Amino acid sequence: MSSVSMVVGLASIDVHLPESGSLKSKRQILRRIKDRVRNNFNVSIAEVGYNDLWQRTTLGVSVVANQRQFANQVLSGVVDLVSKTNGVQMLDYTIELL
Repeated sequence: MSSVSMVVGLASIDVHLPESGSLKSKRQILRRIKDRVRNNFNVSIAEVGYNDLWQRTTLGVSVVANQRQFANQVLSGVVDLVSKTNGVQMLDYTIELL
């Protein structure tokens, strides 16, 4: 049996959505962000925090790779894309590699 190297990368991205005036508006903004992230990166992304607030959320992102550097590069790219999205203010983020 061969040894397989697997790295799981996790990112948590806290964002403020100042243009959101309702939960419906928030969901539309998040759908746009999640679609852009999925189209540009092969990752899983979901809203994982502040689900009941109109203008705040935490996005959870995960990636599986065979190299730590690649997983970190992908998650850094996702963070960069989210931070440059119009109508979104990134408050904080963390990246963890397991």
